[in-house]
Amino acid sequence: MIRVLLADDEELIRVAVAALLDLEPDIEVVAQAPDGHAAVTAALAHRPDVAVVDLQMPALDGLAVAAELARVLPSCAVVILTGRGRPAQVPRALAAGARGFLPKGSPGGALADVIRRVHAGGRYVDPALAADALSLPECPLSPRELDVLRHADPDVPVSMVARRLHLSPGTVRNHLTAIVTKLGVHNRAEAVARARDHGWL
Repeated sequence: MIRVLLADDEELIRVAVAALLDLEPDIEVVAQAPDGHAAVTAALAHRPDVAVVDLQMPALDGLAVAAELARVLPSCAVVILTGRGRPAQVPRALAAGARGFLPKGSPGGALADVIRRVHAGGRYVDPALAADALSLPECPLSPRELDVLRHADPDVPVSMVARRLHLSPGTVRNHLTAIVTKLGVHNRAEAVARARDHGWL
């Protein structure tokens, strides 16, 4: 019997998925969690074989849960479910330790099949997302420029970014100008959005 933990902040979805999985003869849902912290706590308490976690959850998101479970409970394989899968999330999920990545709009039996596959030591990534992930552009920004952009949300003053990174405000402005130019955008808000969409941040 494959013991499964379900973590999703939307109770209706979590309960519905649990009911579907309970119909499978070889899968047992042993715990449910409404957020990321609760997912890690429940995993340590119930020691499931597979944790199925929503990508977007409060407290800890699915990527953080995958990374934490890889650290504290490496015997538990993680499958990430996402309502709106973006190709850039795939390499980040795999790097965090997830063994499966599946959109919530997948056919009904797909999740059970993925659970069986990762429990047996395999991996699964939705083929369409995997193909799109392979065609993602490489990041044109230097590590320092990425560091500046990571701290440069549009509502954060340049002086504060400079203090956080121990740089002069002029140096931060120069980096931001180079970032905007390299990414072909109009301002740092667009630069941050583009970098996040491509999974560079």
